[in-house]
Parts: sequence; structure tokens; C-alpha cells
Amino acid sequence: MFGRMRGPGVGRSVLIFWALMSTVPLHAQGVVRVRSVPELRQALAGVRPGTRILIAPGEYSGGLYFANLHGAPGRPIVLAAEDRANPPRFVGGNNVFQFSDVSYFELQDLVLSGARFNGLNIDDGGTYDTPSHHVVLRNLRVSEVGPEGNRDGIKLSGLDDFRIENCRVERWGSGGAGIDMVGCHRGIILGCVFRQGGATAIQSKGGSAQITIRGCRFEDYGLRGVNIGGITGLEFFRPPVDQMPANGRYEAKEIRVEGCTFVRGGAPVAFVGVDGAVVRFNTLYHPGRWALRILQENTEPGFVPSRNGVFEDNLIVFRSDQWASGGVNIGADTAPDTFRFARNFWYCSDRPEQSRPNLPTPEQDPIVGKDPLLRDPERGDFGVRPGSPAASRGAHAFRAPRR
Repeated sequence: MFGRMRGPGVGRSVLIFWALMSTVPLHAQGVVRVRSVPELRQALAGVRPGTRILIAPGEYSGGLYFANLHGAPGRPIVLAAEDRANPPRFVGGNNVFQFSDVSYFELQDLVLSGARFNGLNIDDGGTYDTPSHHVVLRNLRVSEVGPEGNRDGIKLSGLDDFRIENCRVERWGSGGAGIDMVGCHRGIILGCVFRQGGATAIQSKGGSAQITIRGCRFEDYGLRGVNIGGITGLEFFRPPVDQMPANGRYEAKEIRVEGCTFVRGGAPVAFVGVDGAVVRFNTLYHPGRWALRILQENTEPGFVPSRNGVFEDNLIVFRSDQWASGGVNIGADTAPDTFRFARNFWYCSDRPEQSRPNLPTPEQDPIVGKDPLLRDPERGDFGVRPGSPAASRGAHAFRAPRR
């Protein structure tokens, strides 16, 4: 994963800045301030690596499309709020923003709402061999998308080497995802919040690989919290299906979900046409039916059955009247015998004697039927009190690896 990127500061006093304004082009100065959509279009029309475009507070019309914006290593193009405490709001359009074929590009501290299709769309412009790459999304607020149909809060297609940090996505389309990734690689989604969703909060499919979802919170997220895999039309895969091993094709692989908290919703995690994924140190509180699902939705020739999943060190608190199939839903054409379970904490809050799940393979060192002593779940605090037998399981016990 690439390191954190920042644009250079201008390092000039206000007087010097304004003195130079009449003689030096805006883009050469490193910072451009805009107060309207036409000014934003003008700023992006000739943008150079290292330029930071600051948008004044206010409401702006959405439906904006930009392409071929390319920063450089250590000199990203940054589009951000002028005032983080009073961020600009972009409203409406099919997509509030769509960016195609971009690299070394950052969006920060913006509010996007009211899109008919997707709140934010970033893609490779249909040129699968030249993905967009090195993109950072930070402190975005995306909401009110759709509301009906396959409408996504953030849609990513053909994006590599990316970071999505401290974003909040709420009320996306009934059949869509909070973040939907098709053919995306080497990314991290960190510290984000997903609430009141449609079908899925986060989905990675279409050949997506090497993606980490870490320290996120999911509340009333819809049917599936994280859909690891899915079903994608063969023409949309990145890499193309014919470049995958003949009998080793996959919707997703090498996906990690760690340190996250899932509250209510249908199933926190679904392994769907995946070839290897790790789900660890998460807290799952009162899921609607299952703790996890193992499914195969893409049954085209050459695709591996859902296999090689790892589910370990998670804390699962459920109710007996909101629990089906022993907590695990296993679909046809999957390989559940390749899944590994270890050190999970299982607790049925209304009937502790019914806490044991029905897993497809034996679990190593589980804890079953003990009260985890959650601090205050009614107020949204899912940490544990001193002396908890779940002290070493769940999101509160996760420690991010050092860089």
C-alpha cells in the first residue's frame, strides 16, 4: 500500500500571495480557490500535479463529470473544502461527481447528496488496461442516493492503490451498496460509517483483490454488511476473465475485514464466489439471521467455489428469535469444508444455552455461552467491561499492524 500523500503548501504570506496573483498563473501557485461550478470546471481544466483546489462553503449543483486528472507521486491533485467545519454541499445529478481515468488524486471534506444513480463514481473510463490509481477519499459524507434500485453511495470500477478514510455513507439505493467495487485492487477502507443502507454496505467483486476493510462501523446496513464477492457480468471483470487462470477465476480474493462493528442488519459478512478472505476481530451485534453466509452466485465455467475463508477472533452476540441455520447460511456450489474457524466468542443473549453455532468445520478454541459483559450496547458502546471473558475477541481487541 502506498504511503499517505499530501500536496505541498504554498508557504507565502497573504500579502505576497495577492501581489503575485496578477503575474503568476493560478495553477503555478499550488492553491486555487473556487466559489462556483464554472470556477471549479475552469480550475480542473488545466490542473497540474500538486494543485490544491479549495471550494468555498455553500450549495452547488451535482451532475459533474471530469476525466484525465493526473497528479504525480508526492504531488497529488487535491479537491477539498476551504473550511472543513463548513464543507461545501454538492446536490443532485445522475452522479453527484464522476471522475474517469484519474491518478494521484484526492477528495476531502465534501458533502454529496441527492444523486439519482451514484453519489460518487470513480472509474477507468472503460480502458481496463489503464486503471485509475492512487486515489484518496477522506472525510466525505454521502447520502440520499436513489432511493430505489441499484444505486450506490460510492461506485468504484477499475481503481487500484486507493484509500478511503473516515467517510460516512447513509441511505443509499434499496438494491445498491454503500461502496461498490468492481475490479478494484490494493485498497483500504478505514474508519468509515455505514447507516440505513440498501442491499449491501460494502461490496468487492468483478476480480477485486487485496482489499482491507478496517475499523468501520455498520448500523442497519441492509441485507449484507460486507459482501466479499458477488456476481458480475463477464465483460466487466478487471482483469478480464480470459486473463485469469482457466479454472481459478474468482469474484474476489485476498479480502480482509478486521476491527469492524456490525449492528443489526441481515448478515454481517457474506463470502460469495471468493477465493480466500479473512474476517477477524469484529463485533457482530444482533444480526438479523446469520453471522455469515457462504454463497456462490457466479456459476460460469472456470470460477472457483467459495473457498478458503477464515473467520476468527470475532465476538458474536445474537438473539434466538433472530437466528437461522445455526448462524451460518451455506449455499449450493460452495466449498464450506475449506473454511477455518478459530477462537470466536458466541453468545445468545436471550437464551445462553443456545449459543453454540452450527459451523461447517470444527472450530478451534471457541468460547460459547458466556456473557461478554458489553459496556452499554443500548447506547451503542460495544466494548467490554473489566473482567469480560471476551476481552481478547471482537473489534475492541483488534490492534492494527504497524507500518
